[in-house]
Amino acid sequence: MATIELTKDNFNETLAENDFVLIDFWASWCGPCRTFAPVFEGASEEHGDLTFAKVDTESEQELAASFDIRSIPTLMVVRDKTVIYAQPGALPKEGLEDLIRQARELDMDEVRKEIEKQQAEEPGAEG
Repeated sequence: MATIELTKDNFNETLAENDFVLIDFWASWCGPCRTFAPVFEGASEEHGDLTFAKVDTESEQELAASFDIRSIPTLMVVRDKTVIYAQPGALPKEGLEDLIRQARELDMDEVRKEIEKQQAEEPGAEG
């Protein structure tokens, strides 16, 4: 599957319509971003059942700011509309493959229960 370009106009729709999305926050002037790009593209070709997307942090500053992206490249993994991974840094192919494997193996029911538990424990949290 080809990598799609995410913008503030198609971001919510893309996450709503896809259960498993990997998002690369990048910029054209960023050396590590250019190094990571072929790794990300290669994984998108190998994992056609997943959605691979890129956010150009230069043209989509508002979107990058809404996720508090401070360092690029930042890779974010969203499953069932829940961010399960968000870390800056360019991963090697093996690291990205391992991350995808781990993300596939996650029990999302357990993840949601853990999030609900953490939210309930936060001071001032509303239930």
